Amino acid sequence: MTTASPTRRLLSTLIATAFSAALATSAFAADQITLRVGDQKGGNRSLLEISGLAKDLPYKIQWSEFPAAAPILEAINAGALDVGYTGDLSFLTVYANGAPIKAIGGTRSNADTQAILVRNDSPIKTAADLKGKRLAGTRGGWGQFLIEATLEKAGYKTSDATFAPLGPVDAKIALLAGSIDGWAVWEPYISYAVLKDNARVVADGTGLTPTLTFIVASEQAIATKREAVADLLQRLNKARNWSREHVNEYAKNTAELTKLPEDVLARAYKAQDTRPIAIDDGVVKEFQEASDRATRYGILSKQVDVSKAVDRSFTQAAPASN
Repeated sequence: MTTASPTRRLLSTLIATAFSAALATSAFAADQITLRVGDQKGGNRSLLEISGLAKDLPYKIQWSEFPAAAPILEAINAGALDVGYTGDLSFLTVYANGAPIKAIGGTRSNADTQAILVRNDSPIKTAADLKGKRLAGTRGGWGQFLIEATLEKAGYKTSDATFAPLGPVDAKIALLAGSIDGWAVWEPYISYAVLKDNARVVADGTGLTPTLTFIVASEQAIATKREAVADLLQRLNKARNWSREHVNEYAKNTAELTKLPEDVLARAYKAQDTRPIAIDDGVVKEFQEASDRATRYGILSKQVDVSKAVDRSFTQAAPASN
């Protein structure tokens, strides 16, 4: 008999909990809004708590922790969560398949914090040396996109290298073992690999990727819990700006939660300089260009009208660092 994966079991539990909560609404305080929010270890929950912005909430938050962004999106799509966060391309992949979700806000990091890594003893010195090599990254996300875009920029076809679809844990093991030649990944994996695994960067996302992470909400939550969703987004934006001004304190606290080395996180946070964005014309244009390129690479199965995938109203009046 096949055993369900931990992620599937968690998703099933969340869906059951969501339905139970809906049935129980009339028996408890009907005016108490509860936001069901998906998170990862050391993510938005800890950021709010460390910055002091988790206090005095006019609603309740029911946090659920996931190992990655993909199952967060799956849970939002299934109606088990109201809000989550994910990278731009992962969001588009799910949206393009008909998920009732919208990007309502988010952050931007420096593009060079997406990079292709090689072992320090590798003969690969620049992107021009990637032809004919075996390169690993996440399928349908930043990893695959960066590999394809880097090859294109170097004047190669995407078929001029072999793509190995591996998640970060498996890709790291494969790189250290020498079974792949390069690994396309993001922070804090880059900082860990450089500081602890003697890896080095041969190419990065500068000029190739917008490096956006979106706060995503279900259309149902936007319609029925709008004030709470808007308040949470504003708090996350303030907390993110706090983290930019308190990098070392943020790194220390997150290191205790994630068990990652403090020096790795401090390096990663300084390199990323992650700041809130307003979803304006510039962001939509940039995101559309990345979406069209992803469609050309075959990462997205069809062209997406990005303007319909976002809800600009949550950030129209909010200051941001686009």
